[in-house]
Amino acid sequence: MKRANTPVLIIATALSIAAVGQALARDEIRIVGSSTVYPFSTVVAERFGRSTSHKTPVVESTGTGGGFKLFCSGVGEGTPDVSNASRAIKSSEIEDCKENGVQDIVEVKIGYDGIVLANAAGLSQYSLTTKDIFLALAKDVPDGNGGLKPNDAKTWKDVNPALPDAKIEVLGPPPTSGTRDAFAELAMESGCKAFDWIMETKAGDKKRYQAICHSVREDGAYVEAGENDNLIVQKLDANKNALGIFGFSFLDQNMDKVQASLINGTDATFENIADGSYAIARPLYFYVKKAHLDAIPGLREFVVEFVSEDASGEEGYLEERGLIPMGGAEREEWLNNVLNFNSLS
Repeated sequence: MKRANTPVLIIATALSIAAVGQALARDEIRIVGSSTVYPFSTVVAERFGRSTSHKTPVVESTGTGGGFKLFCSGVGEGTPDVSNASRAIKSSEIEDCKENGVQDIVEVKIGYDGIVLANAAGLSQYSLTTKDIFLALAKDVPDGNGGLKPNDAKTWKDVNPALPDAKIEVLGPPPTSGTRDAFAELAMESGCKAFDWIMETKAGDKKRYQAICHSVREDGAYVEAGENDNLIVQKLDANKNALGIFGFSFLDQNMDKVQASLINGTDATFENIADGSYAIARPLYFYVKKAHLDAIPGLREFVVEFVSEDASGEEGYLEERGLIPMGGAEREEWLNNVLNFNSLS
């Protein structure tokens, strides 16, 4: 079946690429993807529009997974040029891109961000371990006899006697969000590792291990609050009992409204994320469709602006918005790759 469909795919891909190479009706850059990267991308887009002769790029917050679906749907003016991401692109997403004719993708790492669990400012600050987080939010938890049971913890005190006798209510992103993926990997899986017998399942049954460590409860303790991190901040301001999950940059911009929990005894600060001592930190990216570089006016220049020292470098204007820049050697390595517009292998 694949052999029979291959010529059709090649013809369709060739026609799409040919269309991209021609003068396009669209003369503005279109960007989709991560809600975490959205504010950084928007700032760069606005500055780019003011300082060049090109139109201000259009930036949409669709979530990382949703962004990749749009980005990988094909080439041509009807598809996005850039996809923001709060995690690295998956091999399955690269394959989806290739199947739809998106053969060459440029990966751009812009810096780092932390994921916070925050509550309304002025209330008692939570101090949580990653084990606490796993036991509070996992769908199934250890039963004490080497097995699992449905998570029936109602309060944080049920999880850990040292925690408040307060209802577990956590507002967070949906499964399409890169923040959700990173939170599951960095926070919940880290807490899952506190149980040796669960760790032992990883070698023999990786799918079961991930299902145990990454599955979030569905009984109302975890509330999917959409892709809009600003909305979560607003809801915390209105709901004094809830905690919310979002990126450090949103905390940084709303210190008057929300405060972050300590994680494993460490505060969510710029310095702690930068030096690696804060447990829930992750890299941020955007991805560029190489076939669009010479077809969409200003796309090359936009990429160059985003990775410039003035933007994403130390003391750049994105640092003021909460982005944690890469260090010197790492930054130089990425710049060399990006400015040569090298494709993912």
